[in-house]
Amino acid sequence: MTKGRIHSIESFGTVDGPGLRFVVFTQGCPMRCAYCHNPDTWAMNAGELMDPADIIEQYERNRSFYRNGGITVTGGEPLVQIDFLIELFTLAKAHDIHTCIDTSGIMYHPENKTFMDKLDKLMTLTDLVMLDIKHIDPAKHLELTKQPNSGILAFVQYLSDKNIPMWIRHVVVPGITDDEKYLYQLGQFIAPFKNLKVLDILPYHTLGTVKYEKLGMEYPLKDVPAMDKATAIELKKIVIKGIKDKRTELGILQ
Repeated sequence: MTKGRIHSIESFGTVDGPGLRFVVFTQGCPMRCAYCHNPDTWAMNAGELMDPADIIEQYERNRSFYRNGGITVTGGEPLVQIDFLIELFTLAKAHDIHTCIDTSGIMYHPENKTFMDKLDKLMTLTDLVMLDIKHIDPAKHLELTKQPNSGILAFVQYLSDKNIPMWIRHVVVPGITDDEKYLYQLGQFIAPFKNLKVLDILPYHTLGTVKYEKLGMEYPLKDVPAMDKATAIELKKIVIKGIKDKRTELGILQ
């Protein structure tokens, strides 16, 4: 059985998919997002080694609380440990547990047949993908995360082709990802995908700064203020306008 490198587990997650969730934070991530609030999940070889069966056992102890929820695997970047995910979700489906992956999509490499075969298998066991699109513009995405977004955007098409329900998440950071031009472009991009179920526009917060201090790291956005929820709600309207305008152009029923 493939053990997973696990950073931590949250027993009662309320913002990690539908219902109350058992949230598994995996270790390891190739992204270096400027606003990341979990830099302690970056290292690939850290974390506690855990068996998938042990995680399912922990879930089952409080199963009654998760009757409208399930398991969400986040990170770090969960798809770094795709073999572990396949085994965990195989057990989860055997126990009739709703499965969700919260991912950046950065591991999507369609030219890698071995990975794609595993991803195809994983998707047969996955009920929902929550996808974080950090920035729609390629150059600004590279600047923000130190990684390109071409594969991430291609992953959106892949999820559509597989008809996997998809929640899109986008963090709005003052002066970085709150530009109305790019928010509208984001809406235009995601508009055609019929598997899009939820759009979350999340206000940037500064809660991660304490963790950077403890790790002896300089926080890249130390001078950037948190965004208030009211502003994030207004910015979400711009993304929605992009969606509606594109769907009208394509003749897609709203």
